[in-house]
Amino acid sequence: MKYDVVVIGGGPSGLMAAITASEHGAKTMLIDKGSKLGRKLAISGGGRCNVTNRLPEDELIKHIPGNGRFLYSAFSIFNNEGIIAYFEKLGVQLKEEDKGRMFPISNSAKQVVQTLLNQLDRLNVTVKTNTPVEAIHYQDDVHDIILKTGEKISTKAVIVAVGGKSVPQTGSTGDGYAWAKKAGHTITDLYPTEVPLTSKEPFIQDRTLQGLSLRDIGITVHNPKGKAIKTHRWDIIFTHQGISGPAALRLSQYVVKALKKFKTNEVTVTIDSFPDQNEEETFQMLMKLSKESPKKAVKTVWKGIVPERFLHFLLSQTEIKLDQTYDHLVKNEVRKLAKLLKSFPVQVNGTLSIEKAFITGGGVSLKEIIPNEMASKKMHGLYFCGEILDIHGYTGGFNITAAFSTGHVAGRSAAEYVKYI
Repeated sequence: MKYDVVVIGGGPSGLMAAITASEHGAKTMLIDKGSKLGRKLAISGGGRCNVTNRLPEDELIKHIPGNGRFLYSAFSIFNNEGIIAYFEKLGVQLKEEDKGRMFPISNSAKQVVQTLLNQLDRLNVTVKTNTPVEAIHYQDDVHDIILKTGEKISTKAVIVAVGGKSVPQTGSTGDGYAWAKKAGHTITDLYPTEVPLTSKEPFIQDRTLQGLSLRDIGITVHNPKGKAIKTHRWDIIFTHQGISGPAALRLSQYVVKALKKFKTNEVTVTIDSFPDQNEEETFQMLMKLSKESPKKAVKTVWKGIVPERFLHFLLSQTEIKLDQTYDHLVKNEVRKLAKLLKSFPVQVNGTLSIEKAFITGGGVSLKEIIPNEMASKKMHGLYFCGEILDIHGYTGGFNITAAFSTGHVAGRSAAEYVKYI
């Protein structure tokens, strides 16, 4: 059985690669070991599918801290606006939400997946599901893909789009790294990104704040000397294991790197409940609120500045009693509360595992990939796209943008390649 292009992996990058290769005239096959294609796509964006992000290109790159600059070449061929135009041309109308996130108006990830499956069908791409790959045998003109069944599929070009090691229930179990190494590629260190933080703090372990959300806060990871490494501003939620929510997820890769770099078991993360004002302004706010209602207890006059459970917890870290009034306040204790509101410290000992992460950090070294082709510099007729590459972004449509873009470029390049061999 011979094909021009065989794509291994039916996630967003693999689907786009197979469609694009076929659109450019290649006889194409798509292989996936699972029973359904697009499984990670179907659960993305909470089941709504955050198709891409409409931020300007430079901003887009900044939101892909894992080697985003590598994508400038791919984006010059197929960028976020190209993704939007592509889906709208196929009848998937999109809407823009906060922070540039683009969703289908239908709020249905299934619509996005089905649209891509319809394209595969329309373009006569041969699809094999429930088909695990055992190995790839690289040869001069034609590569052989050996299935677990023993069947051999020959092809002029192979596109590896099997993802990383995160969300393994969708089929991303790291299979592609061995195939890349066999072709001579380097795999950079793998680590979890976009993953909840873990902590052994007593208030975490006894679930004092479990389920409590803090909106629009600043969260910062510090080095052992107390210097800020990275701050993110968004929402967090306390869990029974640590801290989750979008701001914590974005910070996670910096926590992982700090623990490794400084060879330490814990790093300090601080939470800033009032990122638009300094500690003195926070102190003055507390005093003013209390002074305006001198007969009322602080639990009443300060109610609403942060969620009540968080306020009561922070007050328990000071000598201020819940029923204390303005006349009995000790300024040093109010200053202590202001400090906690501006810089509440949490000792973080890591993150959940790579399997629990949304995205895998690390992967096939980009030094060995031609950026405007997604072609291997080590092996002719070999291409990579999506999360198997050493590229990772924040949640918010940035990883899917990278997947669709690199998938499109890989599919196009592979189709062009086979015309000339």
